Amino acid sequence: MKNVKIFSGSSNRPLAEELCRQLDVPLGDIEISRLASGEISLRYIESIRSAHVYIVQSLSHPVNEHLVELMIMIDAAKRASAKTINIVMPYYGYARQERKSAPREPISAKLVADVLTTVGADRLITVDLHADPIQGFFEIPVDHITALDLITDYLKAKNIPNPVVVSPDAGRATTAEKLANYMDCPFAIMIKNRPAHNASKITHIIGEVEGRTPIIIEDLIDTGGTIIKVVEALHKRGANDAYICATHGLFSENALEKLSHPFIKEVVITDTIAINPNHSDKFIVLPMADLLANALRIINNGGSINRLFKTKQM
Repeated sequence: MKNVKIFSGSSNRPLAEELCRQLDVPLGDIEISRLASGEISLRYIESIRSAHVYIVQSLSHPVNEHLVELMIMIDAAKRASAKTINIVMPYYGYARQERKSAPREPISAKLVADVLTTVGADRLITVDLHADPIQGFFEIPVDHITALDLITDYLKAKNIPNPVVVSPDAGRATTAEKLANYMDCPFAIMIKNRPAHNASKITHIIGEVEGRTPIIIEDLIDTGGTIIKVVEALHKRGANDAYICATHGLFSENALEKLSHPFIKEVVITDTIAINPNHSDKFIVLPMADLLANALRIINNGGSINRLFKTKQM
C-alpha cells in the first residue's frame, strides 16, 4: 500500500480503524468540527500531496450531514494536491431513488453521483447497491463489492434445517436465487406494491414455504416494516421462524424494537453502517473490513476485484 493515506469521516470510524489495521496503514489525521452556525469545518493535519487518498464515509443517518461532510473532505483533498481521491462508501445513500416512479420526481441517486464526481472524486468503492445500474450513473470507475459471500458462509455454518431463501420483492430475486443455489435449497418470491415510501403491502407469495425455515435476503433494513409484513405472511403460510439477512442495517425509527418480533430467529447484517453496540443477541454483525482491505490492495496494486467473490461476477 505504497503512498496510500486513509481518512475517516464521522459516519463509521470503527470500520475505518479496522480497515487500517487490516492494511497495516495508520488512520490519517484529520480535524473535523462544527461552527456555531452548524457549518462543517475540517482540515487534513498531515500532508497528502501526491498521495492516493481513501476517504471512508457511509451515507447513513444523518445522511445529508454525512454527504456534505464527504463533499468538503473531497474538496479539501483536491486543494491539498492529492494524487487520487478514492471514496470508500460502504453504504450509498439515496440509492432507493434511482429512477422516477412518478412524474416530477428527482433521480437523487444520479444527483449524488454527479455531485461526488464534480467535487473531485476519482473512484468509488461501495457495497451492495440497492440497484446495480447506479454504477452507470458515474463517469469514474466504480468497484461494486458484495457481502453475499460473508452472509452465505455464515448461514451454511448454521446448518439451518429445511431452508428456503425468500426474496421480499422481485428486485431481490436474482440475489435470492444466487443464495439459494449456493445453499442448495429452493427459493420463493414475495409480490408487493408500495403505495408510498417506507410503506408496502404483500399481495402474493410464489413458492413453497410451508414447514420450511425462511431466509429472507435484503440489501438493507430501514424501518423494518416490510420485513415484519413478510415474516407474518410467511408464518400464515406455515413457515418456521425466519432468518433475516441484509448488508446494510439503517434501523430507522423503532426498527430495532420491531425486529424483536417472535417470528424472527436472527437478524444478520454487516458493519457497513455503524451499529449500536448494545443491540440484542438476536443481531449478528459480520465484519466487512477484511473484504474491503483486500479490495483496496487490488485497486492499489493491480489485479481483478472479481477474484474476491464466488457468488457474484463483477
